[in-house]
Amino acid sequence: MAALLSRGPGRAASWPSDVAAGRARRVWLFDLDNTLHDASHSSFGPTNEAMTQYIVDHLDLPHPEAWALRQHYWLHYGATMLGLVRHHGIKASHFLEATHRLPGLESRLRTSSHDRAALRRLPGRKFILTNAPRAYALRVLDTLRLSGCFDGLISIEDMTMFGHHRPKPDARMFRSLAARLGVPPHRCTLVEDTLDHQRAAYRVGMRTVWMQRYIPRVRHPSAPPESASEVSVHPCHKPLYVCARIKSIQGLLSI
Repeated sequence: MAALLSRGPGRAASWPSDVAAGRARRVWLFDLDNTLHDASHSSFGPTNEAMTQYIVDHLDLPHPEAWALRQHYWLHYGATMLGLVRHHGIKASHFLEATHRLPGLESRLRTSSHDRAALRRLPGRKFILTNAPRAYALRVLDTLRLSGCFDGLISIEDMTMFGHHRPKPDARMFRSLAARLGVPPHRCTLVEDTLDHQRAAYRVGMRTVWMQRYIPRVRHPSAPPESASEVSVHPCHKPLYVCARIKSIQGLLSI
């Protein structure tokens, strides 16, 4: 995995120098979209449209086929980008930049001020772990005034091993991440809305918390699979690989 943490706009730093001192502390790994903010409202729709149009433009496919291909790669790999890189020679950085420009994003972002306060009170080291690109994640965190609540940002660009991208839900990435943070997996807690990601994290020994605040009750026909309620729905009230369920960050204070 790339040894890089983004600390703020235009700044990057190596992995924290206080890793050894913090080995005994709990490490929180927070997903971003639909965990810390309502991405179904702010970004999933425009991102879906941009990804589909990118496939139309670069693979010369009609729109319905491009839409289906995007869905297929997301469901199969966990990220549309992986399928395009592996099967079509698309450059990851170009795809991420082109599909996450999202004009007007800042005006659509919303979160809870209570969650912001709870994050500041939550003991332990806290990191963002997102399959979104770094530039997008920083825009969201800065706009919502959440940047100061975290020790670092681990974006999809940072989730690489031996030259290959390994984003969530890749178990190898979770194991490598715990090692780089200097803690055993059981000291890591993943806070996440997507159950596939929680299942993978649980299998390597991490604790898992299922954020349910922003689970969409009804999926719009044009919404991307990334925003579909199916990624956060299970026939059980709480699957065995989910350690706790919350509907606000404040719920973490009692776990």
